[in-house]
Amino acid sequence: MCTTISLDLLVFVWTVFIPMINRLINYTLISLFHYSNIRYGEGVSKEIGMDLQNLGAKNVCVMTDRNLSQLPPMKAVVESLVKNGVKYKVYDNVRVEPTDSSFKDAISFAKNHAFDAFVAVGGGSVIDTCKAANLYACHPDADFLDFVNAPIGKGKPVSGAVKPLIAVPTTAGTGSETTGVAIFDYEPLKAKTGIASRAIRPTLGIVDPTHTLSMPERVAANSGFDVLCHALESYTALPYDQRSPCPTNPINRPAYQGSNPISDVWSRHALHVVAKYMKRAVRDPEDLEARSSMHLASVFAGIGFGNAGVHLCHGMSYPIAGNVKTHSAKGYNVEHPLVPHGLSVVLTSPAVFNFTAPMCPERHLEAAEILGADIRQVKREDAGAVLADTLRQILFDLHVEDGLGAVGYTKDDIPALVKGTIPQERVTKLSPRAHTVEDLSRLFEASMKLY
Repeated sequence: MCTTISLDLLVFVWTVFIPMINRLINYTLISLFHYSNIRYGEGVSKEIGMDLQNLGAKNVCVMTDRNLSQLPPMKAVVESLVKNGVKYKVYDNVRVEPTDSSFKDAISFAKNHAFDAFVAVGGGSVIDTCKAANLYACHPDADFLDFVNAPIGKGKPVSGAVKPLIAVPTTAGTGSETTGVAIFDYEPLKAKTGIASRAIRPTLGIVDPTHTLSMPERVAANSGFDVLCHALESYTALPYDQRSPCPTNPINRPAYQGSNPISDVWSRHALHVVAKYMKRAVRDPEDLEARSSMHLASVFAGIGFGNAGVHLCHGMSYPIAGNVKTHSAKGYNVEHPLVPHGLSVVLTSPAVFNFTAPMCPERHLEAAEILGADIRQVKREDAGAVLADTLRQILFDLHVEDGLGAVGYTKDDIPALVKGTIPQERVTKLSPRAHTVEDLSRLFEASMKLY
């Protein structure tokens, strides 16, 4: 039996969310409802073959990585395709933490086989790679940097149609099944960048909580940290009515529009779920309730940040992941050095939210309270310190590495980390507090050691 969304959340959306929409007129919110369709429930992956039949798909590209290719989530999807007579080809060479080179390899595969639909089975790396393959296969004359975010790429809008893409997330973290963003390491600059366009948002997200049971403990932790920071950053982002200027044409409207009353609903709800279930989900891989709840929290936070955006934690994370030297990530069966995305994001979170708190202390205090802090006697000017301490405690409880120093960085690396953050203006400009190069340097320095 396929479960949908819970009744209490439906009531909440109907009584709070919908009336809120009716009061919103500001132009900056014009594009908020370009969400992916999400289907949720145990075993719902079995329907994917019928979905592709209903789409009229005749030649389907299924993307995954080599680890997942032998695991139950991929087997469930393939069985559904075979049962429903859907012709498909598998690409299982997706790189965990993809690069421009790995994107190009997947794009070449897609261009060579004239697919009319795509299925991504995996975490954010797989889903983002599949988005890129779909986009460039449908725009064969485009240069790779045409759609890549400025200033690294040209940031051209996507004006043509892409093929249907069904995302089957197997981690509870990225929310990529809900967003029009595809992130990768741009190797020439040793920094992450990406493609951001509503056009590449998946047609359908199949959220099957049984798939999360295959996640190792550290993958569950790092995925959960991504959910946590998606929710915190989108809730504390520069408010939508302070973002400017208004684009002259709606096609140029950014995917990330600043915190707003609609995204706030999803971000706050995700924080509540994270506070209740994340530690359980990490510590007990058989806790289906906790892992299912974190899977949904990933969707909720994805809807929140997919429209509001993220800011400094994510902007600073890209060079942390891109400049990795020798760090070997526990729980990840890869042959290359790796600082997993969620880990690279959360390591700076105490310093970042201590820095941003003066601009919206009430939101920082509310977030700290949701995450377990007692704020009854806390002054507004102490909001940053309280949220930072709350985050440090969560990281300590979940045995997270002791800062950037523990993943191979020293103070000598700070100039390179700052240099890699500067091009991330797409997200860093949504910080509620303006920042300088010196500010970024101090934030990286403060993140070298956490405890």
